Amino acid sequence: MSSKKGAPLPASSAGLLRFFEDETKGFKVDPKIVVTVPIGLIVVSWLMEILLIP
Repeated sequence: MSSKKGAPLPASSAGLLRFFEDETKGFKVDPKIVVTVPIGLIVVSWLMEILLIP
């Protein structure tokens, strides 16, 4: 049997919720951008619909 390294996980949410402190490689995006871009696209599409369709 292999031994586990590190501290045991907390028993919250039946052990399904795990937080990792290791940073993964990849493109990082600010959460503000993730929220504002879709909202901006929705507003632009609404304005186009209102102003361009008589």
